[in-house]
Amino acid sequence: MRVLITGSSGQIGTNLALHLLDNGYEVFGVDWRVNTWTDRITTLLQDLSAPYRDFTHGIGRVPYPKCDIVVHLAANAKVHELVQYPHRAMENITLTFNVLEYCRHNQLPLIFASSREVYGDIHRYITEEQQADFSFTESPYSASKVAGEALVYSYARCYGVQYLVFRFSNVYGRYDNDIERMERVIPLFIRTMSENKPVTVFGKEKTLDFTYIDDCVSGIVAGIERLLVKQVSNQTINLAYGQGNSLVRMAEYIAAALGVPSQIKVEPSKRVGEVTHYIADISRAQELLDYQPQTSLEEGIRQAVTWSNEWQQRHNS
Repeated sequence: MRVLITGSSGQIGTNLALHLLDNGYEVFGVDWRVNTWTDRITTLLQDLSAPYRDFTHGIGRVPYPKCDIVVHLAANAKVHELVQYPHRAMENITLTFNVLEYCRHNQLPLIFASSREVYGDIHRYITEEQQADFSFTESPYSASKVAGEALVYSYARCYGVQYLVFRFSNVYGRYDNDIERMERVIPLFIRTMSENKPVTVFGKEKTLDFTYIDDCVSGIVAGIERLLVKQVSNQTINLAYGQGNSLVRMAEYIAAALGVPSQIKVEPSKRVGEVTHYIADISRAQELLDYQPQTSLEEGIRQAVTWSNEWQQRHNS
């Protein structure tokens, strides 16, 4: 069984690919950059956002090995960067179109990585999958995910492409410390606080649903297994922990895990396009995938700090 993973050099892609390889799957990755964490994943370096016309044996004129399912994770994913550079949102739409065309021509099922950003800023606390109101779209990034979902749904209706859409939420853990390439709040805070420097939280009441990487991967794998046998298909599913935590509490957990004083500055939230409140309804994931997230934010932060420290020690020695 071979799984094609786009965005295989990213955090979720790396963890998913390694898990699949350890459990007997074959994996073929496609990414525009080399994986800086492992050389175990066979990866084709290709920009999937370019315009292509040939999808019979791959995307463009590059041949792909025969695969059984596609997990489409590739995207420009930094919300604030896409506010500054909105053309990157259009690249997200184009690469999703290309992947869907590949699936259509080769009759492959697809797992599409969407985001809790499609809900917008949840002042009404609506997070059930059928109730997302896309008129609340906050940023070009969230618009690109809305458009990606719409393309997936249209390909299912017009061409019979079988799919699962997963809406992720603030995934963290192993293989996420490349903040020079893509700044994420948890690895940024771990690095800053480990140097005994203060961190700044924008928004005292900002509450998000942080998902540890192992829980995220377990949900995706359950989706792969069920989609391949058509036990579950054509569903949109929140994949998160199902509990909210403030950024202040998250920063306090990091300080405790590092054993350093908690130096946290709080300033008003002022970034355009950001979501300030999200807690996922994960009942559909529980029902369809037997999904039971195991790792609380406090425990996940401890594991993330341990991994980060071990990584730094191995690469600084």
